[in-house]
Parts: sequence; structure tokens; C-alpha cells
Amino acid sequence: MDFFQNFLTDELDILEIFLRMGLTAFFVGVIGLERQMRHKIAGITTHLMVAFASAAIAILQDALYYDAIAAAIELRETTGYAIEIQIQRQRVIAQVITGVGFLGAGTILKTRNGIYGLTTASTLFLSAIIGLIFGMGHYVLGVIVSFFAFMFLTAFRKILEFTSLKHRESPDIIGAEKVED
Repeated sequence: MDFFQNFLTDELDILEIFLRMGLTAFFVGVIGLERQMRHKIAGITTHLMVAFASAAIAILQDALYYDAIAAAIELRETTGYAIEIQIQRQRVIAQVITGVGFLGAGTILKTRNGIYGLTTASTLFLSAIIGLIFGMGHYVLGVIVSFFAFMFLTAFRKILEFTSLKHRESPDIIGAEKVED
């Protein structure tokens, strides 16, 4: 297996599936851990569940693709008829994005004093995308996206502390509002 050209080159085996899921767990786990340490609504478990579901559906789509190729080859060998196989990976991506959009909407809280949970909603969305990326076997892209996501969540927040654009804290209790005197 060539790490830099690794998608749709061979039939999926158990090691490839573990590699895809393991990379998803590691990189999304780091993002989820950052959310957990900040006591956000969706922590490491939620992020991992979203990412694992996305990776699993992407892996399943690859497996179905290989099954379709095998069926086409068998049909050609037994009957002499050739069939056309269409790869439409974007359909799975669209369905995952739709589903995660609803999940992310549930993490957003609007109060009198502001809107909270937008970063958590976006990290859930990003976790799904990272899961799809690793699930479809694009390891380098997954590592790069994960690296930048972690940088945005940590280093950029530290930089903002030195400016007038400080991050606004969420209420300590869900549903509680910070009321200024």
C-alpha cells in the first residue's frame, strides 16, 4: 500500500479499514479532546461518533464499489455482456453533510446576550468531513485538515487573546445567561 496514492487502488482489506478508522480516531480525538477540556456541549465521544460514522459510510461506499466491479467482471466472463459502473462518491458526502447539519444545529444556543455553540457545531461538521476524508483513503489531506483545525482551535485562540477580538465565553450552565449589571 502506497501511503500517498492510497484510494481505490486495491480491494479493501482489514488492515486498510483499521488504518482509516485509526487515523480518524487519532486526529478527530485530538479535536474532541480540545472541546472536552473546554467543557463544551459536544466533547471527545460525540466528535468520535460523528467521525466514525462518516468514515464507516465512506469505507462502505468503497466496499460497494469493489463489489460492483467484481459483479461486472463476473457478468462479463459468464455472459459476455459488459456493464458500465458509475462512481458517485459525492452522494455519500452530501448525505453526511445533511445529517451532521442537523446535529450541529442542536449544539447552538441563542440567549439574550449572544449565540453560543457555533464553534462546537463547526467542529462536529469538521469531524464528519475528516471522517469522510480518512474513510475514503485520502490520508495526507486528512492529516493536513486535522492539523489546521487543531491550530485554529488552539493557537489562533491564543493569538486573539492579545487583540481586542477576544473569544467570548459560553455560559457555564446550558440555558444560563450572563447578565451584565
